[in-house]
Amino acid sequence: MYAHFSREGRLVVHVEVRSPAAAATRPETPHFIERVPGLLVVLALAATAVPLGRLVPVIGGPVFGIVLGVLAGVLVPALRGSWSRPGYDFASKTLLQLSIVVLGTGLSLQQVVRVGGDSLPVMLGTLAVALGGAWLFGRLLGVRGDTQTLIGVGTAICGASAIAAATAAIGAKRSSVAYALATIFTFNVVAVLAFPPLGHLLGLDAEAFGLWAGTAINDTSSVVAAGYTYSQQAGDQALVVKLTRSLMLIPIVLGLVILKSRREARAHTADASRPKLPWRRMVPLFLIGFIAAAGLRSAGLVPEAWQETLSLVGTFLITSALVAIGLSMRPSELRKAGWRPLALGALLWVSVALSSLGLQWATGTL
Repeated sequence: MYAHFSREGRLVVHVEVRSPAAAATRPETPHFIERVPGLLVVLALAATAVPLGRLVPVIGGPVFGIVLGVLAGVLVPALRGSWSRPGYDFASKTLLQLSIVVLGTGLSLQQVVRVGGDSLPVMLGTLAVALGGAWLFGRLLGVRGDTQTLIGVGTAICGASAIAAATAAIGAKRSSVAYALATIFTFNVVAVLAFPPLGHLLGLDAEAFGLWAGTAINDTSSVVAAGYTYSQQAGDQALVVKLTRSLMLIPIVLGLVILKSRREARAHTADASRPKLPWRRMVPLFLIGFIAAAGLRSAGLVPEAWQETLSLVGTFLITSALVAIGLSMRPSELRKAGWRPLALGALLWVSVALSSLGLQWATGTL
């Protein structure tokens, strides 16, 4: 608002009115100092969760992270004060996106090529079953929105990493992230225990079991655990298949961003014209970073000796983001959906496991 006198000597007042939507698009960015207290809490809990995840790889650091975050917030309510919010927000968004870029350094395109055309129909088929099943079973069970999307993407691609990427793309609700991680964790444990004996019972050779584990088990750590429990060759095959499956993050995240952006643009557009999306909304910077990191690894510019450290850094960043999400949650948010997300995860997991075997049989790789 500003004022001035007209030539006639009258006071003229100008008032600028901004719509709530316009104001929402220009949020004030907290100063770095404001983020420090919350970040210190997040990093301290992540430093505890990551070693626990390495001790119990079937559970993993990210799951320990969100559990510790929720518990800390419940046991010490002061951790949820306004002083901590800027740091939690930074960790749950920026660190989450950065983690996806770092994890891209673990993907070699040469390994993808070596998997061969025989494995591709099985991977694409199980991906379609997981995403299609999430849409169908989610509707039947009444599990919709972010929870449906995250469980579907986590089952289809690579568990916690895919959930992290999808969360960064669509800004999923905290409760949806927690439900999806709990579901993925439950069936990771079941798969590690059940797949090796089932594989022997079905008489699967090492290559067939590796393809089955790589396409039907969610998280990379659980794929490795089940594969190498079966045999060294099965573990090697399962890991390569799993890394190839991770490439599906690129089209899936792009699709999610475009769908979300179109919905938001239509909601804020008064006229009937088709909204135009800026390229930055359609192609998130963290996804460009993921592709660039994979390209550097494929070109041999990321030394093999760095892989263990980079994997640990990526896991720490994801764990930190999930700690922040856990700290921001309320237990009441977890009680609303009840058993339905777990039922959705169970139906998807069984469907993907059976379709993987069926597609192997159909393509002659079983």
